Order: sequence, then C-alpha cells, then structure tokens
Amino acid sequence: MISPRTLRNLKREFRQSLLAKIGVVVVISVILVAAFAPLLAPHNPTRQNLDDSNLPPLGFSKQTTQTSSQLVNGTVQIVNNTTYVEAQPSHPLGTDQLGRDMLSRVIYGARTSLLVGLFGTALAALIGVTVGLVAGYYGKIVDDALMRSADIMLAFPSLVLAIALVGLFKRAVLTFPDPLVALGVVSGMPQKIALPGTVILVVALVNWVWFARVARGEALTVTGEEYVKASRSVGARDTFILRKHILPNSVTPIIVLATIQIAAIILLESALSYLGFSGVNLSWGFDISQGRDYLATSWWISTVPGLAIVITVIGINLLGDWLRDALDPGIEGEGGGV
Repeated sequence: MISPRTLRNLKREFRQSLLAKIGVVVVISVILVAAFAPLLAPHNPTRQNLDDSNLPPLGFSKQTTQTSSQLVNGTVQIVNNTTYVEAQPSHPLGTDQLGRDMLSRVIYGARTSLLVGLFGTALAALIGVTVGLVAGYYGKIVDDALMRSADIMLAFPSLVLAIALVGLFKRAVLTFPDPLVALGVVSGMPQKIALPGTVILVVALVNWVWFARVARGEALTVTGEEYVKASRSVGARDTFILRKHILPNSVTPIIVLATIQIAAIILLESALSYLGFSGVNLSWGFDISQGRDYLATSWWISTVPGLAIVITVIGINLLGDWLRDALDPGIEGEGGGV
C-alpha cells in the first residue's frame, strides 16, 4: 500500500515538473493506443494494396520518374516522364512498399513493443529481484556465486548476448485472440495478437542483472535493521523475512528501475525485430527494417515507426525520472520545477 507521504511526494513532484506531465501523457496515450488498436486503426495493418504502394504522408508529395520507349521517325527513343504522387487522406501517414497503411501499422506496433516491454521487464524483475535479495540476505559464498554470475552477464554487450540467446532458443511466437475482435466490437482486423515469445525471454535474461544489483544493495542495507534481527531471534524462517521485511522495504528503487528498463527493453526489442529475430511482422523495428531500402524515395516507411519509438522511450524515461525524484528522498527535487 502506498503511504500518504509517498503520495504527497508524487503529487508535489508532478505539480512542479512539466516533464513529468509530458511523460505521463505520452505513456497513457501509448497504453490507450495499444489497448484499443482495432478501434483506432483506420485499416487492417496487414492488408496489401499494391495500387497504393509508397504513398507519402499528408503534406508531402513524391516525385517518380517513369521510363518508356517511343518510336520516333523510325528509331526507338527512351523517354523519361516525371510524375508526382500526392498523399491521400485515407492514409495520413502514407503507405509502405506493399500498400499497407503506416498509421495502422504504427498503432498495432505499439502493442508489440509495449507488451514485450512489460512482460520482459516483469520476468527480468522476477529473476533479478529473487537473485539479488537472496545474495544480499545470505551474503558470503552465496553472494559471491550469484553476483559473479551477474558480472559475467554484464561482460557481454546486450545486443550481442540477445542475438546469441535467440539463436539458442530459436524463434517462438505467442498468439492469443484479440478481445475486441473476438467479442465482435470491430471486424476486418487481425484476429490474433502475436508476441515474440523468444524475444520476451531473451530480453529478460539480458536485463535481470540490473534488478539483481539493485535488490542486493537494498537487501544488504535492510538485513542489518533491528526488526530483521528481531524476526530472526524469534525463529522466523528466512523465506518469511525475505517476503515480509526485505522485499517490501526494497521495492521503491525496484519500481523506478523497472520503469526505466521498460524503455530499454523496447529499444532492444526494436533492434532484434530490425535484425529479423522477432518472428512477428507488426513491430516498429520490423517496419524500420522494411523501409531501409526505400530511404531515398519513401523515407516515411522507416521514419514514422522510428519516431514512434523515440516518443515512447522519451515518455517512459520522463515518467521514470518523475518516480525517481518523488520516491528517492536522497535526490528529492532534482529535475523538478521545469
């Protein structure tokens, strides 16, 4: 349960910080877009229409050159005709090389990135917090063994380690029905939500060490408190002490770290999708990869999902900064008053 003091700190920092307000608005907007994607998307994001391929966003036009041959005075001449492709109101953010609506794909891509970020962070926190609390509570050999394994994980670059783990576990896709489509609220949209199961597992295995280090530091501090010693003296079991005393008093920095890690995991998932390790095709990283061959002629295919990643990650980081300033009394007020 959140204490009254914590609520006061959160409210005070929120009132003083413009960046906190921006972060909250961005994060809530992304969550709503992901949750109601079938209602908000103007088109089926997987539907192809080659007649409308590479349409520019509203406010832009695209110059194309068509080459044809004509017979002039008995000789064949090559003629270059320059035409302009105008944007269509039905595709406000343009279309990709297969005629798929970019706005719809960005909306559905928010689901993949956000769910991978949430599930990956939750799994990483479960592993890392467990390891960190056990290491900090027992100390000595247990601490050395667990934390040296964390140091080994940190020795590898995150992306390189993630690629190696994807190769080890192979690609697996988790699918479950879209509730809005299954209930008949909307039709003509994808019936399944597909998530890269292997990527969720991989990003958790790559990022659990950060939670372990933070949880260990908190456990080392809390273990020396008098109420923990009192619990031991009356014969309380270690699992009881960890669950009732160590974990509740270590949760604040873990929450702040989890918020920041969601943004990091979204970036890592996008990188893996860009490299083709995701297994799903409704992902911001996948769309950036699809548009890399068209940057000179159809820049929006990569730019639009890239901007979505930037805005989402900035919003989550601003939210994390607000929580850090409000929940950590050691840096209270830092970054506020913007």
